[in-house]
Amino acid sequence: MYAARLGAAGIPMAKPTKRAPRVKAGEPRGLPIPRGFGTVTPYLAVVDGPAAMEFYKNAFGARELQREVTPAGKLVHGRLRIGNSIVMLSDVFEGSDRAAPSTVGATTVTLHVYATDVEKLWNRAVAAGAKITMPLEDQFWGERYGQLVDPYGHHWSLSMRVRMSAAAKAAKRREAMQAFAQNEAPDRTPIDSDI
Repeated sequence: MYAARLGAAGIPMAKPTKRAPRVKAGEPRGLPIPRGFGTVTPYLAVVDGPAAMEFYKNAFGARELQREVTPAGKLVHGRLRIGNSIVMLSDVFEGSDRAAPSTVGATTVTLHVYATDVEKLWNRAVAAGAKITMPLEDQFWGERYGQLVDPYGHHWSLSMRVRMSAAAKAAKRREAMQAFAQNEAPDRTPIDSDI
């Protein structure tokens, strides 16, 4: 296992990025990807962006990197760091082609968070107001995993790898496959009820 700096809730923090290469004549200045960003960055649509930023700070130990608000207090752009990842968000504005999950009653995306202490992160998120949609349990694929929904309608899965015996994994797999055979997700209501 590699040594990593740990941030809030035991989430590994980003490693320092390498120095930018020298710019050759005729090339644009600066980095094509800003420092600290990965290849894919989620951008969340929310209602009451400033409150959402505070929730993510309380629930996941996010560190605020940027906040731009209108004179009326709506979030134009927010940027947070959770562990070594950046999450961006903004309020939904009239005329936008985006909608917040809390206004449409559904989302098609789950944000997955790996933590070095998933119990601590889980308890922190629930205490901050996240609702449990799938209990945190050891799963047949060798992770302690659970699902939450935040007050803004976004779905999160929290996980960490755990040691499990082959017999324990096999028993968990049988339970999960029996639930799927009855058209139910393990530890959830029937799959069709989510639609």
